[in-house]
Amino acid sequence: MGDDDGPEGAADLFRVIGRQIRLLRERARLTQRELGERLGYSEDLIRSLERGRRTAQPEFLDAADELLGADGLLRAAKDDMARARARARVKHPAWFQDYARLEAGAVEIHEYASHVVPGLLQTQDHARALFAMRKPLLDEATIEQRVAARLARQDLLTRWPAPIVTCIVEEVVLHRPIGGEAVHRAQLEQLLALGQLRTLELQVMPTSRDEHAGLGGPFILLTPGGRSQLAYVEVQNVSRLITEPDEVRILAARYGSIRAQALTPSDSLTAIKELLR
Repeated sequence: MGDDDGPEGAADLFRVIGRQIRLLRERARLTQRELGERLGYSEDLIRSLERGRRTAQPEFLDAADELLGADGLLRAAKDDMARARARARVKHPAWFQDYARLEAGAVEIHEYASHVVPGLLQTQDHARALFAMRKPLLDEATIEQRVAARLARQDLLTRWPAPIVTCIVEEVVLHRPIGGEAVHRAQLEQLLALGQLRTLELQVMPTSRDEHAGLGGPFILLTPGGRSQLAYVEVQNVSRLITEPDEVRILAARYGSIRAQALTPSDSLTAIKELLR
């Protein structure tokens, strides 16, 4: 593998594109705030893009190319950026790789999330904010790798045939503004959109419930194609795949109780809409 084929090469390309955006913006005599306002993005996003800390999406490159009079310079970078993101995409952390491999071929996924939005449902900005606040701190290249890997996992939500996916999220998670107000709002909007997919059932567990079957913590039930159901638990970067039938059966029964105590999928979407108001 050449030096420009790994995460470091991808990071170099992101920085080069960022410098081009900055030079074109300065030539147009626009501040970062003004450019963001004209394109419909935040000043913080423009700043991060120019520093190479964030990857420019195709729609941004199209809009910026036209606004800044780049004559196709930024638009031409879309394919290179896509390839660079793909090169930076993998690997998952070593302790997560076994689960990620099984998830990719799953026919059913059921997740109870008590602290964060499930990774399969996170926006890019929300995921980046989570990785950026990890302790000990991750370097920028690792953050971008982890974000890309997390987004790549989400392809299973729109493939066909799609797996059956259900997610139960604690209400308190939906109130926590990870990444700031704009990022939080975008995350809620994504949950609302994903909750309307035929292949995904999203439920909210109200904080007001006086009985709760999930106080033992978050977990995932996973059924790989052609294999028996297994479970996955993760805490403080320590992960465990559970294959012992009795343990899996207990968690499956527990998940059924949690689902019964949570809001229905329809009422859950209504609750998310209320939060967005």
